[in-house]
Amino acid sequence: MILATTLLVCLFAVPNFFPDKVVQGWPKWAQRHIVLGLDLQGGSHILLEVDANAVRKQKVEALREDVRRVVRDNRLGSPGGVTIRGNNVEFRIREGADPQLAITKFRELSQPLGGIMGASGARSVDVVEVGGGLYRFTVTEPAFLERIRQAVDQSIQIIERRVNLLGTVEPSIQRQGADRVLVQVPGLQDPSRLKEILKATAQLTFRMVDQSTPPEAGKAPPDSEILPGSGAESQQSYLIEKRVVVVGEDLIDAQPGFDQRNGEPIVSFRFNANGSRNFARATQDNVGRPFAIVLDNKVISAPVIREPILTGSGQISGSFTVEQANDLAILLRAGALPAPLTIIEERTVGPGLGQDSIDKGTRAAWIGSLLVIIFMFATYGLFGLFANIAVAINVAMIFGVLSLLNATLTLPGIAGIVLTVGIAVDSNVLIYERIREEVRGGRSPLNAIDAGFTRALSTILDSNITTFIAAAVLFYIGTGPVRGFAVTLGIGIITTVFTAFTLTRLLVATWVRLFRPQTVPI
Repeated sequence: MILATTLLVCLFAVPNFFPDKVVQGWPKWAQRHIVLGLDLQGGSHILLEVDANAVRKQKVEALREDVRRVVRDNRLGSPGGVTIRGNNVEFRIREGADPQLAITKFRELSQPLGGIMGASGARSVDVVEVGGGLYRFTVTEPAFLERIRQAVDQSIQIIERRVNLLGTVEPSIQRQGADRVLVQVPGLQDPSRLKEILKATAQLTFRMVDQSTPPEAGKAPPDSEILPGSGAESQQSYLIEKRVVVVGEDLIDAQPGFDQRNGEPIVSFRFNANGSRNFARATQDNVGRPFAIVLDNKVISAPVIREPILTGSGQISGSFTVEQANDLAILLRAGALPAPLTIIEERTVGPGLGQDSIDKGTRAAWIGSLLVIIFMFATYGLFGLFANIAVAINVAMIFGVLSLLNATLTLPGIAGIVLTVGIAVDSNVLIYERIREEVRGGRSPLNAIDAGFTRALSTILDSNITTFIAAAVLFYIGTGPVRGFAVTLGIGIITTVFTAFTLTRLLVATWVRLFRPQTVPI
């Protein structure tokens, strides 16, 4: 069982020694391999920050809509009287309205926050009666921070979908701090397209074009707004109704393609049942009128409705290039970001620098391992040879486990492997020194070896468990390269305990059975 387990784990490291083209022909379970990190194969590193001001504005606008709903449902005045002043929402109830009913209904908008914040009594909204029938509503700071956290979590999922749809290999997307997202894409040398994909909020809406006033007049009616065009239409402005016919969330698919009439790149889309119903109703009622496809407050297309569209599908054309059509389809399929993201740090690591890191890391690993091997052999002789064999297999098992997990190997990860070699022989040193003590105490070779392995167990477990705890803390608290170091160190500790107490013992036991030694050559 020991040999079978060792062989099986080591076999998972085999795909790393073959070209990708060869490995792709193997069964799926055999295609797992170690992914080289950004510092080893080069690539793009982009740090994004959630726009806190945009999140705050969204929360305040959502609060205004909630207050309007309460005012309308309870007939406390005109919903149009609900206004935003700075980061507050204000409303004055009409004369004759019941102030007790008003404050009761308004306070229902303030909900306790979940999790740790909820336990401390924090609520989502502060409601204050200023006087004279005026009420002021404020989104609390804990509610704002909670929304930031949710926005980061949602952004990570959407960014992951967008990057994966680009066809990149093994991207790393993770939270960094309270309001930032770190994106690392190994092997990507030109980050310009990636940046455009990541920055786009992709808030898609379908709205009617307002033909009552030409946009050149520069003044929009209350229920409309002037929006700029995008791409080939960037020099043109449009007067667009604020009322949204269909939202981007109702899209279930978007694919790039070509218009059969003129061969231009287009994006075909398909709505869900709710979107299909709203789109069909809008096109039936507005035949002959143009409608606008608005992406991030820019009109990308404004076709005229020639006939009702009842199938729930259509196409977007806007003088796209093939790449632009493909990127737009990616954005629409992946979904909209909950808030705008700002790039605050950008690095590109060239493949030459990555190769230099690999060379130096490999050289350090070989030198460190060679010195350990020489020391063990010089100090413990034959038993040092057993330890060296176990350590070599230990390293192979580490690579096998990393391959099984499809883990990313970074330069600090190589450092973790080198450190594991030292930890592995440290376990053998404890065992061998214990055997020496037992021999000096007069025990027979067999009893001394057995006692050495048995009595060193608790000491080795204590030292490795404490190191494993440190690796776990590094993994959960650290980010980026620190986590890579923690992963290889943690895996190395597990394989070290396994090889020290099973494989090394098996080698020694086999030697004892074959040669029946009268002394211990240690």
